[in-house]
Amino acid sequence: MLLWDVPGCAPRCAECAARVMGHSPAALRALTLPGDVAAAEEEAEAADIVIRHTHEDGTTVEGSAKGDGVWEALRPLGWTYRRTPGIFIRGSRYKGADRWKINRAADAVRALGLSCAVVIEESMSFAEREAARVDAAEQRADRFTDRAGRAAASSQSARDASDRIGERFWMGQPILVGHHSEGRARRDQERMHNAMRKSIAEGERAGYWANRAQAAEAYERYRKNPGRTLRRIEKLEAERRGVLRERDGVDDKGRTADVWRRKPSEARREELTRRLAEYDEELTYWAETIKEAERRGFKVWGRADFIKGDFVRWRGSWYEVTRVNAKTVTVPHIHAAFDGGAVGAVDGCRVVTRAATAETRHKGSTYTLPYNEVSGRMSAEQMRAALAGEAIPADPRDITPEPAPTPGSLPPSPPA
Repeated sequence: MLLWDVPGCAPRCAECAARVMGHSPAALRALTLPGDVAAAEEEAEAADIVIRHTHEDGTTVEGSAKGDGVWEALRPLGWTYRRTPGIFIRGSRYKGADRWKINRAADAVRALGLSCAVVIEESMSFAEREAARVDAAEQRADRFTDRAGRAAASSQSARDASDRIGERFWMGQPILVGHHSEGRARRDQERMHNAMRKSIAEGERAGYWANRAQAAEAYERYRKNPGRTLRRIEKLEAERRGVLRERDGVDDKGRTADVWRRKPSEARREELTRRLAEYDEELTYWAETIKEAERRGFKVWGRADFIKGDFVRWRGSWYEVTRVNAKTVTVPHIHAAFDGGAVGAVDGCRVVTRAATAETRHKGSTYTLPYNEVSGRMSAEQMRAALAGEAIPADPRDITPEPAPTPGSLPPSPPA
């Protein structure tokens, strides 16, 4: 909801403020929004259907009513309907507008004979959106925890009710067929079974919401996991290069446009330039996240950190490095660790060597491990000492050299 907030006035709903001031809501929004958004708002004022995208609310449809055919037209295009907020794109909050899907929806609405306006208002930076996602996850965690607690209480209450009813069958009292108590006993038995079924169902429901709450609480930790972030950066950089090539009309080898690689139109070029700016902003944010992780002690491994003969730790096992590549290291096949290729263990982690692998059915087979999944390194000498139970010597590569002194950092010379 847009708020009209000016000095000396209490914040209030923009539409209410517009009515009080004698203006239309679109005119009032034009006073506080950028020019392109304000122009879209003016168009939306006269349109039958408005497709609006904001970071806070996602992509929604305004002005639609039951029976106008809008939902039936948008449903095959990947849109979703709920009582609140109505017709919307699932998962569009805190993300950039999916202009392709929005434009298809607008064309579908216009095909129904209705006027349609598109308003895209992206006012939040990527860092603000990430903070909003974390806040939303915390709110979800509180909400799911409350639901889990209520379900657990209901489960226990139903269990207690079943136990109370079952007291009449204590010590295995049977139902006396033909006795005057038979009807009541069978009714109590059914009530007891129903209460127990409810207790089990509510217990499962409590477990479900507890798991959802646990996942929501871990959202930020998993979102900013350094290894995951490195893989995300690699993917974003590849996507950015693709957008850049399309904008410049070249292929992945830098060849200029020809009959197969035409330069984009001016409108398409503007859209690609906008997307490049989004990629740059997102990459800057995640790069800062990695720097923060490095300050806390995380190591970003790369080609310069390994030589042939080193050992690399990957998912609980050590593997001998047989080749160092640009983005990966080549090691003996990972299945050899379970087929006789291990020569021992260090701190519970199997140690797989190339020589030991030669005696298994995986002889000559290799595997590549990406640097963003590596979690440790040992030199050949360090691994020999670790397997022998000796003190592990220091690796010169792990020693950070002292910075060379600068003239300004040297102590003053003693007086002659």
